[in-house]
Amino acid sequence: MRQRNKPWADDFLENNSHIVIPDSSINKSKWKSVFNNENPIHVEIGTGKGQFLVGMAKQFPNVNFIGIELAKSIIVTAAQKVKAAELDNILLINENASDLREIFADDEISTIYLNFSDPWPKNRHEKRRLTFHTFLEQYRHVMKDSSELVMKTDNRGLFEYSLVSFSKFGMRLEEVNLDLHQAEDPTNVMTEYEQKFSEKGQVIYRCKTRFN
Repeated sequence: MRQRNKPWADDFLENNSHIVIPDSSINKSKWKSVFNNENPIHVEIGTGKGQFLVGMAKQFPNVNFIGIELAKSIIVTAAQKVKAAELDNILLINENASDLREIFADDEISTIYLNFSDPWPKNRHEKRRLTFHTFLEQYRHVMKDSSELVMKTDNRGLFEYSLVSFSKFGMRLEEVNLDLHQAEDPTNVMTEYEQKFSEKGQVIYRCKTRFN
């Protein structure tokens, strides 16, 4: 979907550099110092407009959350939500998350969230899927031992592909939920997409897996 240009985005990001970090690589291995505490760090790749991240940060105040979003016109909306909520356990990164090893040191992350990632359904685009083995390899490097990766999607094809990919990579499946909202998990925080799909009665899939 084409995003509407927001001429004020650059000024907003510059004036809120305490929320949207302008150069993430300089903080590699130092993110706990940036948050000024020793709390675990959870990362959402493709944070969108920030609904999930803000909800999680409210629910888990003793966890530090980092949201990565490439689209400037979208991340400013997330930043506005973080600012309005006055949360000090969220930071945002407006960059391409093609290789997390450029942003985080080994063992620096406790949990990664992949929420409604682009399914890239064509076979020739397989390498772009965020659950392709090259992405799993970089996640393994930046995550602590036995760290959890949580994936939610409405795309059954991507979900099935990801389960196979996790298995081939030697990861341990802890949850495979074929209808998340039917399970009525009280801890589940919905993304904007998830809320829209849920209102239409669409099935949401969730998987929780760990690196051995």
